[in-house]
Amino acid sequence: MQHRSLKMALASVLLGSLSAPLWAAESVDHGSLGTGNVTVVDRFMKAQPSGIAHLQDGRVVLSFPTSAQRHPGPVLAVWQAGSLTPYPSAQVQHTLISPLGMTVDTRGQLWLLDEGVKAGSKAKAKPALLHIDPSTNTIVKRYPFVAPAVLPDSHVNDVRIDLTHGAAGTAFVSDTSQTTHPALIVVDLASGKMRRILPETVSVSAVPGLVLEADGKLGRDTDPSPIVAQGGVDGVALSQDSTRLYWSPLSSRRLYSASTAVLADWNTPEVALEAAVKDEGEVGIMDGMATAPDGSLLLTDIERHAIIRRAPDGKLSIVAQDARLIAPDSIAQDGNSLLLTVGQWSRLPVFNAGQDKQERPYILVRITLPDTVADQTK
Repeated sequence: MQHRSLKMALASVLLGSLSAPLWAAESVDHGSLGTGNVTVVDRFMKAQPSGIAHLQDGRVVLSFPTSAQRHPGPVLAVWQAGSLTPYPSAQVQHTLISPLGMTVDTRGQLWLLDEGVKAGSKAKAKPALLHIDPSTNTIVKRYPFVAPAVLPDSHVNDVRIDLTHGAAGTAFVSDTSQTTHPALIVVDLASGKMRRILPETVSVSAVPGLVLEADGKLGRDTDPSPIVAQGGVDGVALSQDSTRLYWSPLSSRRLYSASTAVLADWNTPEVALEAAVKDEGEVGIMDGMATAPDGSLLLTDIERHAIIRRAPDGKLSIVAQDARLIAPDSIAQDGNSLLLTVGQWSRLPVFNAGQDKQERPYILVRITLPDTVADQTK
């Protein structure tokens, strides 16, 4: 009798330890409901922001490119909720053609890529890298991209500045390419010397035949009339100590990296550059990326309408997910939150048989970092 009572007591404890079943009217993918930490902080009716930079004095700079569509108003501006102030000045706006990717280096200097072409223009593109000093709000130097560093179908996209190599530092620029000639471009900031590296290699190229989803549409990289944006190397990021450069092609789900010491060495032959590239594994279809203070990478994810965190050990987690993140673009960290520009690239007429399917307004959002992520990225 005592033995039977003991068995019943154990069974009761075990059964009691089991979680009660969860019930719902209909079971759905919890990710599709969103993470609830995304807030729209501003709306833009006429121009779509793309690049974003958080200056050391707290100002936030947005770029409004004109390569896909022209628009009134500034192409580069300091943003405050409800207002845009032309940057670095109103007078300089006419010298900027289509500002896109930008970054702030470890000394607080702003670096901006100008695509150098406007929608509908038949003029030859004049892409350039610009150094802007936020303390004086002036353009310090312009680095024009010329052949053979760029090709007729080049599309300079994003940039990161490594101040640990070269007399004045080294810029790493992604050339997504408008067709099939992607590459990375290395710029010696002291001399202006440029080198095109890893051209058309696997790590910078679109995956042939890749199927990707954007805004509810599926498309292949090989489709003669693409219905989604496609291309080679897009987002780039530096490790916290600037020892490694990370990048990923737009039409790919893989992340790559290489030593900046190798990439910045002008004497490194191409075969050695290719051998130095490390495949960091699968991530997602990304556009922009940023490096958090703890060394993790914050990656946009177009298909998931999300921001992904890649921890230093390679573990992936979702930071934010929201249906309003149609094409998450560029990220800037602002304390325990992120500012994110949101694109609608797949809705442009070029991907919709000439019809403009964009839905105004365009938005800028703030993402409150989950406590677990905020604690790690302080």
